[in-house]
Amino acid sequence: MSGPADVRTVPKPWGHETIWALTDQYCGKVLHIKAGEALSVQYHNVKDETVHLLTGHLLYRVQIDGVLTDVHLKQGESYRITPGTIHQMEAVTDCDVLEVSTPHLDDVVRLEDKYGRKGTSAP
Repeated sequence: MSGPADVRTVPKPWGHETIWALTDQYCGKVLHIKAGEALSVQYHNVKDETVHLLTGHLLYRVQIDGVLTDVHLKQGESYRITPGTIHQMEAVTDCDVLEVSTPHLDDVVRLEDKYGRKGTSAP
């Protein structure tokens, strides 16, 4: 149904995420990642996502040809992650990242995590 969308902010150990759109077909978020903080090394079984760096300098580690490769995203650049691709975001400076994805919010397999969440899909 058309109309105002619920917006919620979810605290994370690396900053917070603001979920501004969530339907049965897509999800829209803004991730605020504090300088020096990093999300887990992870992959998704089903979730397909594209990120767009709104502000800051982001070190994006992405598995390319079987090797985790550093991709430096600068403001205005985007990157798509398809299911099964291992990846990690680390903020060089404070960053705001726009993420649009399929609505599979709990589809996170954490391989490494500096906040003790390895293997879980908990927030």
